[in-house]
Amino acid sequence: MRVLASLFILCVGFGVVAQTTGAEEVQNGPRISFTESAHNFGDITQGDRVTHVFKYENTGNEPLILSDVRTTCGCTATNWDREPLAPGATAEITVNFNSRGKMGMQNKVVTILSNAINSTERVKITTNVLAPAPVDQ
Repeated sequence: MRVLASLFILCVGFGVVAQTTGAEEVQNGPRISFTESAHNFGDITQGDRVTHVFKYENTGNEPLILSDVRTTCGCTATNWDREPLAPGATAEITVNFNSRGKMGMQNKVVTILSNAINSTERVKITTNVLAPAPVDQ
């Protein structure tokens, strides 16, 4: 009985040690972490231009460099800092949406490419574009 109990404790002990060593492994390099991954503007009127700022942090241990920020169409534009971001520092990506010629639900994805461990990240904006009010004549 003692042998069986000893084997059980030994097996459980090895299982715990095997699990904790993998969890302690840290990946070196930059890591991009966004405060939020999506923003909803709600209802806007056709022709409105709206802007949202996505804040992010370099939670890694090496400088973060954004190589490109891509949008899904010409109605969405971005502004972002091209300088390396030190570990622990924060920065912003400004996303502008022009609703001219758009109607209904709009979902726009912005893809961020960088040298980070998580090298491709995405943020999203959504809005419902309403028809413009009729013009009185």
